[in-house]
Amino acid sequence: MRELALDTETTGLDALTGDRLVEIGCIELVNHIPTGKTYHQYINPERDMPSGAFAIHGLSEEFLRGFPVFADIADAFLEFINDDPLIIHNAKFDMGFINAELRLLNHPLLPMSRSIDTVALARRRFPGAPASLDALCRRFDIDNSSRIKHGALLDAELLAEVYLEFCGGRQPDLSLTQDKDENSSIDDAAAVKRLNPKKALRPPRPHTALPDELAAHDAFLAKLNDSMWLRKKQPVE
Repeated sequence: MRELALDTETTGLDALTGDRLVEIGCIELVNHIPTGKTYHQYINPERDMPSGAFAIHGLSEEFLRGFPVFADIADAFLEFINDDPLIIHNAKFDMGFINAELRLLNHPLLPMSRSIDTVALARRRFPGAPASLDALCRRFDIDNSSRIKHGALLDAELLAEVYLEFCGGRQPDLSLTQDKDENSSIDDAAAVKRLNPKKALRPPRPHTALPDELAAHDAFLAKLNDSMWLRKKQPVE
């Protein structure tokens, strides 16, 4: 299963009033494990950079002027994310900006249904508690000391770690507290096979003693001449 932790930086808070994307960062996860494959792109917003946004991410108009506009990177971005689920912190915000850029290109929009919102996950898991990315990093003991300014790729990396904690950590299949259902033996065998695909699973061992084993056991008890053990062999009336 392929998923992508995604974050963006923008010129402001409202894509409907002219704010634009200036940075996109994505981290690839396969079966809840980071693969090391990333997507990162600065974008020329073709407009000024408000001081409030600059204070958050530190990306100036002059710096961004040397990067491509969204129209020039749209195909590469869409090819990277493919049709896979997008893990986003406050998905409505980032999806709104991405779709605003796609709308300007008359391109099909990304459906909200493909997003996994970690803000919503946090509010369900920890009702009433702060749900910011920094707050979740503190809760899960994730080192975010390098987050002096917001950055799309760094924030996507932190977001991926937070999401994995919501999924039970990096190895959820090995959790000892996981509830078992009627298919648990199948699931466990699959987990072992993933960990060591070259090792064949042994067939289940029979636990009922064979007739010759029972006879040998009776002969052994007779040699003990111990009435306590012999009494245990008598049927209960």
